Amino acid sequence: MPRFRHILDTMAAYKPGKAVATSDGRSYKLSSNESPYDPLPSVVGAIAEAARQVNRYPDPGAIKLTEAIAERFGVPVEHIALGAGSVTVAQQLFETVGEPGVEVVYAWRSFEAYPLLADLAGVTSVRVPLAGEDHDLDAMAEAITDRTRMVFVCNPNNPTGTAIRRAALEAFLDRVPEHVLVVLDEAYREYVRDEDVPDGLTLYRDRPNVCVLRTFSKAYGLAGLRVGFVVGPEPVATAVRKTIIPFAVNHIAQAAAIASLKAEDELLERVERVVKERTRVHESLLAQGWTVPHSEANFVWLRLGERTLDFAAACAAEGVAVRPFEGEGARVSIGDPEANDAFLAVAKKYPHR
Repeated sequence: MPRFRHILDTMAAYKPGKAVATSDGRSYKLSSNESPYDPLPSVVGAIAEAARQVNRYPDPGAIKLTEAIAERFGVPVEHIALGAGSVTVAQQLFETVGEPGVEVVYAWRSFEAYPLLADLAGVTSVRVPLAGEDHDLDAMAEAITDRTRMVFVCNPNNPTGTAIRRAALEAFLDRVPEHVLVVLDEAYREYVRDEDVPDGLTLYRDRPNVCVLRTFSKAYGLAGLRVGFVVGPEPVATAVRKTIIPFAVNHIAQAAAIASLKAEDELLERVERVVKERTRVHESLLAQGWTVPHSEANFVWLRLGERTLDFAAACAAEGVAVRPFEGEGARVSIGDPEANDAFLAVAKKYPHR
């Protein structure tokens, strides 16, 4: 047998959200935090036009897309690095710091790809337990040692949906040594409605060790095309660009992302519909007697403990796919009203008081 890295014997592969269906064909996929809406016609048109050119390699530097992002968010092009989805950009960030003995700090539970990416990069994960459903920023600051190279802060947090407010986040950033890179993972930023939750792009400019991770997969509805980016000080962006696989962001993905930025007003109307549905789902669950943390993302979190897999099975029996984390809880994406009603019907019947 060929010899492989020992870490592969101990690490679990990433488990994406699954779809389920009943015998009569009912299927509501609320397990992957996807947009419930089809791409806008203008985006579909851009995709169709770009498809005529797939015999050619894409622009390796994604120059037009980088310029469009820079213009939209008011940042220098030199501060942007792209990748095939924010999870791949996160992998690139791990690779920029990954060396034997290096530690990376993050909350747990948080985005489940963090441990996988850390293992693949050969770094040591330092998982800091949540305080209830929230980041324990004091404990995270205390977990930083002279071996720490990077800290991930998922804001809003996946899977709990909770968000860190400005004063707490700024106080934490003040405690992080300047040589430690802080990554603000803001995959769900567009769904935030609490005005006291800061936009990371307003924080990084005065902090040379802070960068911001964003994606086109959620609010922009391009999960199937894989486009993500990081915004950070020029040395950070330059380092991340060195780790990208050539042509990682394909031609169609670049065209679709540019078209999505142009159609942002329409897209954000759809985001607002999701936010209203989030409020409706949250209030309905509270009325049913559930304890549900306030979410600033496009999903809600149910702390179910040992009943998690049983609840997921009850949902699946009605054609509703949720994302269970065994022994902890279930994350339920916000879908269209029909899908949300199907989930709420299961939640109402499930013993929870």
